[in-house]
Amino acid sequence: MKTTINANGKLLDLSQPIIMGIINVNADSFFQGSRVSTVKDAVSKALTMIEQGASIIDIGAMSSKPGSVIIDKDTEIDVLLPIVNEIKAILPSTTLSIDTVHSSTAQACFDQGADMINDISAGDLDANMIPTVGKLKIPYVAMHMQGQPMFMQVNPAYDDVIAAVVKYFVSKLGQCTDAGIKDVIIDPGIGFGKTIEHNFALINNLEVFNVFKTPLLMGISRKSFIYKTLLTDADQALNGTTAMHMACLIKGANILRAHDVREAQECITLYNKLVENPS
Repeated sequence: MKTTINANGKLLDLSQPIIMGIINVNADSFFQGSRVSTVKDAVSKALTMIEQGASIIDIGAMSSKPGSVIIDKDTEIDVLLPIVNEIKAILPSTTLSIDTVHSSTAQACFDQGADMINDISAGDLDANMIPTVGKLKIPYVAMHMQGQPMFMQVNPAYDDVIAAVVKYFVSKLGQCTDAGIKDVIIDPGIGFGKTIEHNFALINNLEVFNVFKTPLLMGISRKSFIYKTLLTDADQALNGTTAMHMACLIKGANILRAHDVREAQECITLYNKLVENPS
């Protein structure tokens, strides 16, 4: 696997796991603690996450929880651009990821300094996304999702979820390579068109994705497969998230996309100590 990715001229070292901190600029994200409503709050949250150990800040204006609607690109751009501008003005060295399915949003945010794109649809919802990212020469997180957020959790089914996701990335990585994207990060899409059993099966078999020799991002923070298993809710799912973060690290995850950066960093610190002292 490549141990560095080039994020708009900034090299990110993946020889050890890193954290992508989550900032949601909307009122409908499933975890209230990730939401911000003003530019000032977004910048403050970004600064705190960086101080706590985040290497990447991921900003999105659309909720992608089950049942949600895809935001229109114009509204999304209007929400995101002031935040991108302010973060880049105050924290110019920050590696800033934009969580979007729209190529026009990717372009607009890149023009204002964004460094990478995180796309839950891996280009399936906008045919121009992958060519646009290839032209911009920035990293691209391609995630597997069965269906769209509105209906993805209505009886998701696979003959073999592991085989289906692997097959998907064989095709998707080919598209990305053909478009000239040098740094692709794959995300198996925990919670996106999967049952609880599918999610645990994917985590338990993460090592199969090593075949792609590309970084692996895991977005499991406070998700329902954790809190439903524990008979609790997203607000009470931090301990379960930390437990599953460690499982993902042991199985080969390179990037943890997390709401709770301090706790995720502690998990990585302990994991690094564990692998440094195997005997």
